[in-house]
Amino acid sequence: MSKQPRTTQGVGTKGMPRKDRERLILEAAAEEFGAKGYARGSTAHVAARAGITKPMIYEYFGSKDSLYLTCLDQAGARLVEAVGSAQRGRSDLSRAVRTLEAVFRALESRLHDWELVYDGTLPAEGPLHDAAAVYRRELNRMGAVGVSEFLHTSPAVEPLDADLVTHLWYGTVSAAVAWWRHHPEQTADEMAARFERIVAVLCPDLWATSDATGGVSEMQGEPSGVPGVSSDNRPA
Repeated sequence: MSKQPRTTQGVGTKGMPRKDRERLILEAAAEEFGAKGYARGSTAHVAARAGITKPMIYEYFGSKDSLYLTCLDQAGARLVEAVGSAQRGRSDLSRAVRTLEAVFRALESRLHDWELVYDGTLPAEGPLHDAAAVYRRELNRMGAVGVSEFLHTSPAVEPLDADLVTHLWYGTVSAAVAWWRHHPEQTADEMAARFERIVAVLCPDLWATSDATGGVSEMQGEPSGVPGVSSDNRPA
């Protein structure tokens, strides 16, 4: 007998305003698809999580694809907006710290948003694939710009260096999110502080320069930088 998903709300939704019920369904769907992916996610389980009937999902969204697409658009927009607003600031090493802080804050209590954007079970073509690719490409573009601006200050780098560093950055962000998934008790503040400590240990000279110029503290609460994600596939 399969384990039933937990419900987002313990009682029925009769009498609930339509917009509130729609939000409840989307929260349940994001959790379901984020945990299992599009291919394995079940609208029946979404209904159970939301405390509603399965037909009500189709009444509100028409299809599983439409439901998923709505969740994906919300998740992708949150990530892009968070990182986009973090573009302001110095292009030194502190930019990487501020960037991950922005990502952590956007994903706090919503780690499934990352899974929605990088769902490896999406169809290889079609509206869902295309929509996910748009968000991935935009995040990728911002990541590449950040790396380029950071390396621009050094005359010693070769053209392919930026490409390698960009991929290393992508992997760093993906690894940090994956680690957080295994340590959900960590807050966004704790994750940001942890990454800052690691950067200070691995790159003490660069970090000392960044810290001395106020690269992080001057933007406290208003993180700046670029994210690391791949254009079409889940980052390695």
